[in-house]
Amino acid sequence: MSTLPTAKELQAQIAQAEGAKASAALKAQAAAEAEHQAFLDRISKPSGLTDDQVLEKASHIIARAASNGLTSVQVFRFPNHLCADNGRMIDQAEEGWEKTLTGIPRELYDFWGRQLKPRGYHIKYEVIDRPNGIRGDIGVFLSWS
Repeated sequence: MSTLPTAKELQAQIAQAEGAKASAALKAQAAAEAEHQAFLDRISKPSGLTDDQVLEKASHIIARAASNGLTSVQVFRFPNHLCADNGRMIDQAEEGWEKTLTGIPRELYDFWGRQLKPRGYHIKYEVIDRPNGIRGDIGVFLSWS
């Protein structure tokens, strides 16, 4: 015959289960934060790619967008804090905003100037989200119209 657990035993089981859930949630959060930090570390430094490698990637992205009838495409997204002013000059469309760029966002701008601008492409950096009304991520868009 099975015995019915006492209320105290049930409370202990529930507390143990809740503790395990909380521990798993903390581990998942820590893993997500570590992954996000690794991403930020990666994009805050030069990519190490050559112009030919970047041009090949860009040509695939542009060809796919054009085949879908688009005249522009978002090619990158990054947190505003990769700008020296947290994206303020980009948000205000102030002259010299490109000087605030760092890491891969700067590398993309420089690549555009060397390789894509002479071919008639335009580039635009724009704040694309505002969580809780605060400036958020910045998108990089290429256009050819």
